[in-house]
Amino acid sequence: MNIDWKRKLTSRKFWMAVISLVTSIVMIAGGSDQQAQQIAGVILQAATVLAYCIGEGLADSSTNVNMTEKGDTVNDDEN
Repeated sequence: MNIDWKRKLTSRKFWMAVISLVTSIVMIAGGSDQQAQQIAGVILQAATVLAYCIGEGLADSSTNVNMTEKGDTVNDDEN
């Protein structure tokens, strides 16, 4: 079974499930509501950054493939 990690890591449903699990563990371990909210916020921020990086990487690779097919060269120094 192959897992499409790019798709999983950019899925909002996946990150909401992760947040739900982690905040439940915090509450069971005796953490406060405020701690659970802070942890959920950190997870959401990390997920946002990760999704942005994956999205930019896919966009860049698509641009590189399209330019290579046309015979153009890609200059990374321009970005």
